[in-house]
Amino acid sequence: MNNAVNDGVWSGSWVAERLGVGLVGDDTLPALLGLALRRNPRRAHLLVSNVLGKHVPQSPAVVYEHGFRLGRRVAALLGAAEAGDAVVLGYAETATGLGHAVADGLGAVPYLHSTRRPVPGVAPAGGFEESHSHATSHLLLPQDPGLLAGRGPLVLVDDEFSTGNTVLNTIRDLHRRYPRERYVVVALVDMRSAADSARLERFAEETGARVDLVAAASGTVRLPEGVLEKGQRLVADHESAGSGTVVAAGARQPGSVTEVDLHWPAGLPDGGRHGFTPAHRARLEEALPAMAGRIRDALPAGARRVLVLGFEELMYAPLRLARRLEQEVDAEVRFSTTTRSPVLAVDDPGYAIRTRLVFPAHDDPADGPGERYAYNVAGAGFDTVVAVVDSVADTPALHAPDGLLAALAAHVPHVLLAVVPSYVPHAPERPVMLPEPLRGPAFSSYAPEEVGWLLQDLSGVTLEAPTEEREEAIQSGGAHYAESLPVEYQPSAQYQELFHAALEASAARIAQAVGVVTETVIAERSPRPVLVSLARAGTPVGILMRRWAQFRHGLELPHYAVSIVRGRGIDANALRWLADRHDPRDVVFVDGWTGKGAITRELAQAVEEFEAAEGVTGFDPEIAVLADPGSCVRTYGTREDFLIPSACLNSTVSGLVSRTVLRADLVGPHDFHGAKFYRELAGADVSVAFLDAVAARFPEAADAVDGAVKELLAADRTPTWAGWRAVERISEEYGIHDVNLVKPGVGETTRVLLRRVPWKILARKGAGADLDHVRLLAEQRGVPVEEADDLPYTCVGLIHPRYTRGATGADGRAVNV
Repeated sequence: MNNAVNDGVWSGSWVAERLGVGLVGDDTLPALLGLALRRNPRRAHLLVSNVLGKHVPQSPAVVYEHGFRLGRRVAALLGAAEAGDAVVLGYAETATGLGHAVADGLGAVPYLHSTRRPVPGVAPAGGFEESHSHATSHLLLPQDPGLLAGRGPLVLVDDEFSTGNTVLNTIRDLHRRYPRERYVVVALVDMRSAADSARLERFAEETGARVDLVAAASGTVRLPEGVLEKGQRLVADHESAGSGTVVAAGARQPGSVTEVDLHWPAGLPDGGRHGFTPAHRARLEEALPAMAGRIRDALPAGARRVLVLGFEELMYAPLRLARRLEQEVDAEVRFSTTTRSPVLAVDDPGYAIRTRLVFPAHDDPADGPGERYAYNVAGAGFDTVVAVVDSVADTPALHAPDGLLAALAAHVPHVLLAVVPSYVPHAPERPVMLPEPLRGPAFSSYAPEEVGWLLQDLSGVTLEAPTEEREEAIQSGGAHYAESLPVEYQPSAQYQELFHAALEASAARIAQAVGVVTETVIAERSPRPVLVSLARAGTPVGILMRRWAQFRHGLELPHYAVSIVRGRGIDANALRWLADRHDPRDVVFVDGWTGKGAITRELAQAVEEFEAAEGVTGFDPEIAVLADPGSCVRTYGTREDFLIPSACLNSTVSGLVSRTVLRADLVGPHDFHGAKFYRELAGADVSVAFLDAVAARFPEAADAVDGAVKELLAADRTPTWAGWRAVERISEEYGIHDVNLVKPGVGETTRVLLRRVPWKILARKGAGADLDHVRLLAEQRGVPVEEADDLPYTCVGLIHPRYTRGATGADGRAVNV
């Protein structure tokens, strides 16, 4: 009954035969659209989508995939750089779910849909009229006022374009408030006339903005003369004859109504009315299996045909629940929603709306009471309907004898009710108390006293991307390196052997460097320093310094790990937390090593800006490092460029914690930066083994440390920045012309091989075992190692200067240029 074609009959043929209305265009149009009639002074006919999930129950997979594929097409049209800055706007009520699916297909972008429901306390960020609709006023109510203020592309999604007026009204309103350079208009079908298309083109020329259009199919509606009046008479005749009433339920008893508690995640928006971020999507994805499982368990035994029925603007959440349910049960699952739109029902195979249920509005609408409708539900053979509404709509009217639930129960044996909490945004406030640090074993494999992480746990969010994809996005400007994570490199047995051999060979040297830098800090900076490691490479060093202070002086030093991001600065909330609990003059920032000094410069600028903004003074931005081969700092354990084994690995030598993440949709203005805890890698974890191996050599290093510190305190340690000058020279000599693609030192070279797209490795002539692991990784990735005479470092890693994915072959190995 609910397909595009019934027994060979197109579901628009009844209207076409009586009014002469026809579809002209792509061959796929009859499969996508049927026709119906409505009482409307502006337009008699209604294009009824067979794949939208509004009026015609459809497979949820079909509904979702149509939107998702459109999103993928938009992503291809925009390219990675622009797609990453896009915002998607869907239209209420019909396209709220479609727009959300388009946003999913586009990628990690925020989504907002217009609404006809005013929300007390939320000021509109815009509004517009939908001229042909039965209910015209659209409101834009984003929780974040800046959501629409960005300069990236705005993607506008509707189910169909008939004239383009709604799109023009939207763009006019928003362009006046938030001008931008590009818009993309998306629809399932584009049915505009040539004149309507020309109007949109003229509008684009007038505003100077680019307007692209993406549609699954296109064509026009052929409307004969006088069709509006003829259609109105036809509707009146059928309504007076009783057509359009609900299908009789017969003599059977009303069906049962059972409530299902979804356990919807607290604080997760029910849709895009106030904005839906990629972080929200990640939470929803995580919760969907359990929520759909509760619906599955509540289905009656033997259920064979199940409808998940959404509620007006609430389309996406029930769609995703239906799609998951469809994957888990043997029953045929369909999806549709209730609607405000009055449409004539005619029980004919050639008509798109065969039956309708009529019931009073049950959400206290702003425009007052009125009828609401559910189409093609009665008489469709469903043995179960799962009605999904938001809590604003879970009112006595919903449960009344003439309400929706009763109307459904009159025609379906089993009705389940699932209520999603209506999301009410609150004005963001700076928290009085920032959260306490994360600690092991809940976060990281380090003991809780070893380090407190001033981070938020993003372990449930998928952030990893292939190395080549990240490199292309980073170098093209389409993404910042801190917005995603590399896939964690898992070492081969041969590489693990190299790590353990390097640790055995260098543990004593590292122990001495730890002692020297710790003693220098205590002598010059503070007798009881607060160690603040720059996550994550600085964290093992900070723990070792803490252990040395305990070993030599019996001190139990506080130690924290914070995030600093090149180009974005240090986590200001972490500094606020530290200033609230410690004297900033005692804080010593710790890192593993220096390369060209980029983080040194970044920290100095960030601390200066923080103190100016917050009125806090006392933080010393000078970093204390284990090794300073770049001659960028005054406080160090050594300036030799030797292998620090913790540079050989990623999270498995850093407490199973990822590199830090800073992305606007995941980290709010009052949140700590984020990171992940890779619990699943516990079997390969050597984090504590590394610390124990070095700390075990503390006693034998004590005398050497005393002598080295005495010499160091008397020496001129003024930074020469020799490493920076070498990097600038190498960048020009090798035609790279970007110092960010030159990574000096053993540690940074190792990172290049593990996380980026390496081009070649420069090695100092005569470099020995310190480079064994570098040579092995280079061989595995097909990267040449070239010896050089005049390197101030043991080695230098060069990132591939071509940022396209062509920089590597199909096997992930480097392509030389």
